[in-house]
Amino acid sequence: MSGWAWLRIGAISGFLSVALGAFGAHSLRDRHKVEESDSFALRTTKLRTMENFETAARYQMYHALAIGAVALLAIHGKTGGAVTVAGWGFLIGTILFSGSLYVLVLTGQRWLGAITPLGGLGFLVGWLALAVAASNPSRP
Repeated sequence: MSGWAWLRIGAISGFLSVALGAFGAHSLRDRHKVEESDSFALRTTKLRTMENFETAARYQMYHALAIGAVALLAIHGKTGGAVTVAGWGFLIGTILFSGSLYVLVLTGQRWLGAITPLGGLGFLVGWLALAVAASNPSRP
């Protein structure tokens, strides 16, 4: 994939992170507001729900920026190999990690929690591949 394509993907992911973060901070927070009359279990559930959504948005932004780094490397001639693996690791990680948390919070489908760690694995692969790409800066 070209560096410009990675830059577009990173920019769109960053945009969506801000938009979803705003939705979580306003609309979703109102729906999951902790009330004085809530039981301890319900309070815990509401707080965990909001934490999950905030984590999804935060990690999506981190990795939108990481995809931007992949884009810059590709635009400046470092393509293929580790750079490509890094980009795909970050993108797949975002879809699986952040995406599963968003859907889990919005639908209550608990089974999606099993997918989230696979996204984390994608992030780890991306960061390791980026480190490999950076370890030999003179080679494209």
